Amino acid sequence: MRGLAIGPRAADALMPMHLWAASSGRIRGVGPALQKLTPGLPMAGESFADLFRLRRPKGAKGPADLAARGPVKVALTLVSSGQPLKGISVPVPGGGVLLNLSLGIGVVAGAGRYGLTARDFAPNDPTVEMLYLVEAQEAVLAESRRLNRRLEEARTDAEARAVRDALTGLGNRRALDAGLGGLTGPGAAPPFGLMHIDLDRFKEVNDTLGHAAGDTVLRHVAHVLREVTRADDLIARVGGDEFVVVVRDCDDIALLEEIAARINARLADPVRFHGRPCRVSASIGLTLSSQYDPPVAAEMLKNADAALYDCKRRGRACHSLWQPGAPDAAGGTETAAV
Repeated sequence: MRGLAIGPRAADALMPMHLWAASSGRIRGVGPALQKLTPGLPMAGESFADLFRLRRPKGAKGPADLAARGPVKVALTLVSSGQPLKGISVPVPGGGVLLNLSLGIGVVAGAGRYGLTARDFAPNDPTVEMLYLVEAQEAVLAESRRLNRRLEEARTDAEARAVRDALTGLGNRRALDAGLGGLTGPGAAPPFGLMHIDLDRFKEVNDTLGHAAGDTVLRHVAHVLREVTRADDLIARVGGDEFVVVVRDCDDIALLEEIAARINARLADPVRFHGRPCRVSASIGLTLSSQYDPPVAAEMLKNADAALYDCKRRGRACHSLWQPGAPDAAGGTETAAV
């Protein structure tokens, strides 16, 4: 192999991260991949000592020392970035050394930091295979994250649908039970009002105009209930034409009666379905948690229901407050009858 010599292009292809330094310490050639580590600062012609700090072999001061030691493993640091490098140094004819360097175990981070690709490494360099494996692993992890995100979104959506009425978008019976569970029992939250609402003459709408008309009415009622209550109040559709409203932080019957009156005032305007009017009103039973010690959800719902049916007996389109001691009849304020 005596007299073997390779030109710069061959060196670049075989050793993209090579460094050729004269015994004087001046850099005479640099591989294209290594040059990417100092963008904007060409290494060729610069002083080795200005760009690199030798860490291994111990005691080596520069290219002349390396050449005197023959083939030897080297470790050095790029001064400008602190990037560690390692490789092997061999003497070259005429003085100086040729260093074939690599990023070592930091190749993945270094490749990302300096924008290195497979083309910056020799084709037979195992680093290329490792980069492919890392890229494949990142692709798998990215897809796994996307899948987990989709599963989480699906879970969240399923949980939301489990407590939401599909037609109106209001809460359903499960949502009501969960909401009341946190408001009733020993050590309960602040007082609240409960309204049980049943639509008057809703069956007539279904019988004369069909269920599509009934669905239109139910969506309209849901819209009205949202508008006359606050954002943090709980509204649930608990039956075909039955609704329950939980008015939070309420110990004021006047407020409950005002809301009930506003509901019937809004429902006084008929809902149009294909040009035909759909007329409904509401019978509304009211109760306050402050009337119970402690408030029990089932008992409050039963009493509000009793007050509701008192409204039905009194002509509908009105509201009644359940009074302690009178579970089967309630006194209240009648709104405009329809």
